[in-house]
Amino acid sequence: MAGTFSLRIVSPEGNVLKEDVEFAVIPGELGELGILPNHAPLIAGMDIGVLRYNLNGAVKRVAVAGGFVEVIENSAIVLADTAELSEDIDVARAQEARERAKKRLSTRTNEIDVRRAEYALRRAAARIEASVGKK
Repeated sequence: MAGTFSLRIVSPEGNVLKEDVEFAVIPGELGELGILPNHAPLIAGMDIGVLRYNLNGAVKRVAVAGGFVEVIENSAIVLADTAELSEDIDVARAQEARERAKKRLSTRTNEIDVRRAEYALRRAAARIEASVGKK
């Protein structure tokens, strides 16, 4: 790949990442978005998932949930509702959250907020996927 572009990921907690990367795949609301150097300007909504990027030939991962991405002037800025670098993810905690959400969904009662449980399940799955490096 020829060249790099600036990838910046920001969440309400602060700056998560700022690197010059070779390639990025972002979980968009309508599917994955591939970003290369000198990409055309773009603004898109993001979904829950794993953001992947190439840094010095190695694939790195970040679990993200919601937000927006803006690509302009050889720079991609991700404004995420939540974002966690793969190395910062507590896998045991994510697995516990996944099991809690599955249990809530399997016992659907009037007290259960199904939408919230589904969101928690998808977010836990993304965190686990980012931490173990699965595609």
